Amino acid sequence: MFNILVTDKVSEEGLKKLYAHKDFIVEHQPGIAPEDLKATIGQYDGLIVRNQTKVTKDIIEASGNLRVIARAGVGVDNIDVDAATRKGIIVVNSPGGNTISATEHTLAMMLSLSRNIPQAHKSAAAGKWEREKFKGVELFKKTLGIIGTGKIGTEVAKRAKAFGMAVLGYDPYLTEERAAKLGIKKATLDEIAAQADFITLHTPLMKETRHLINEAFLSKTKKGVRIINCARGGLVDEQALLQALQEGRVAGAALDVFENEPEITPGLLELPNVIVTPHLGASTREAQVRVAADVSDEIIHIFESEEIRNAINMPQTSGENRERMEPFLLLGEQVAQLGIQLLDEAPEKIEITYAGELLDEDTKLLTRTIIKGILARHLGSTVNLVNALHLLKEQGLTYNLQRNAAFKGFSNYLELALYKKGKQVNIGASIINGFGGRIVKLNDYRVDLRPEQHLLYIRHLDIPGMIGQVGSILGSNDTNIGTMQVGRKEIGGEAIMVLTLDKTASRQVLDQLKEVIGIKAVQTLELATGYTFQEEPFVEV
Repeated sequence: MFNILVTDKVSEEGLKKLYAHKDFIVEHQPGIAPEDLKATIGQYDGLIVRNQTKVTKDIIEASGNLRVIARAGVGVDNIDVDAATRKGIIVVNSPGGNTISATEHTLAMMLSLSRNIPQAHKSAAAGKWEREKFKGVELFKKTLGIIGTGKIGTEVAKRAKAFGMAVLGYDPYLTEERAAKLGIKKATLDEIAAQADFITLHTPLMKETRHLINEAFLSKTKKGVRIINCARGGLVDEQALLQALQEGRVAGAALDVFENEPEITPGLLELPNVIVTPHLGASTREAQVRVAADVSDEIIHIFESEEIRNAINMPQTSGENRERMEPFLLLGEQVAQLGIQLLDEAPEKIEITYAGELLDEDTKLLTRTIIKGILARHLGSTVNLVNALHLLKEQGLTYNLQRNAAFKGFSNYLELALYKKGKQVNIGASIINGFGGRIVKLNDYRVDLRPEQHLLYIRHLDIPGMIGQVGSILGSNDTNIGTMQVGRKEIGGEAIMVLTLDKTASRQVLDQLKEVIGIKAVQTLELATGYTFQEEPFVEV
């Protein structure tokens, strides 16, 4: 028998499969004090929480038999995932349980915004009858721009089409073929800005998407556009949105999420064309039943040794293989990050090659690490070691794995090739005894680059004085160079320069470098400098 403890208010209906299973005893202690949980956690094999219980390192360390911690919901910020991973405890959640609820809330917000329903209700409830004041607009024959066509964005598209809307979709992994199947048009962000009457956001929040809706974007939008955000608050620069609303460039906004919840940017609530809800996207009875049912199924699968579907972390491996492979895990992640940044868009094809000593190793975890590093560029923290291959398939992609026994040159070698519409990026790397990880190939150029956090990549003509000009610009902007690697194929032809820096090159540095005659492209690259199984909170938006 397996003992499962539930410490928050979780749907009883959703847990019924766990209750009915002959191998499980389920005990409820909602609101249990942290010290009591720490004292008793050693009795349990599984723990189910929502967002009230804080599963701290102390509680995890006190557990003896605990094999799984399940979050009946999406985020896991109340669980010390790193501590759980070190102890070999699987952390799972329910990433898709709120899909329909979030979809329907988006449509509800869109309709409320278009027909001024909250404002009209408030007026009518106050005894007024202001029909002319609350004249709205129809969705029929309007254009909806969906930024992020994952699960929720796709469901929104289906329903918008039922309203007779034309739908534009933007997503790094949206292909023309998939867009055609959905009956929508693949578009760029600029095309959505220029053409959409309504814009709704369904993308993860990460460095690349923070303030995606900003002054620059809003300056390109059609006058009278309406913005809906039921995804993540930080996607919208609320000050820029406020200004656009005040100036009349944006006709209205419907917001369920905010950058500094529960605080709302001053001024937004004072506008008559803004409607808000307090992060209610997943707040339906059905969603709460689904997330409880999802974690019940997951727990049953884990204890019956079936496939783990929604794990946030990967239990630590042990033994000689882990010890030998650990340096390659960091190198693999760095190779993936370097490759996807140089490609600068979602790939259509992925090839991974192993050679030398790696032929004798179990490289499954290394492969997952590389795939995770590739996908994280556009999917953010939604991707982890466990779901990386599943998400790859979900994006309509596969990878080709090659093991090259005939390879000569390095005692161990891995290479990543990424392809997109005729564009190709190749990154080769090796662990060199006494020197650690090295990038030894960048496309057609041979290099010997130590992967560090801050890199500067320059494509230029091989002409005299180029290195001096680059060094002078960096020096005048107080940017120190650690190392420099140069590569060329022929004298006077195209060459590359890769510099490790003490800090990220500023926009001013990049602009000055682009003005140098002979420089064709300049790009900053950021790499991980340490590998850990710890994952960021898993957030499905």
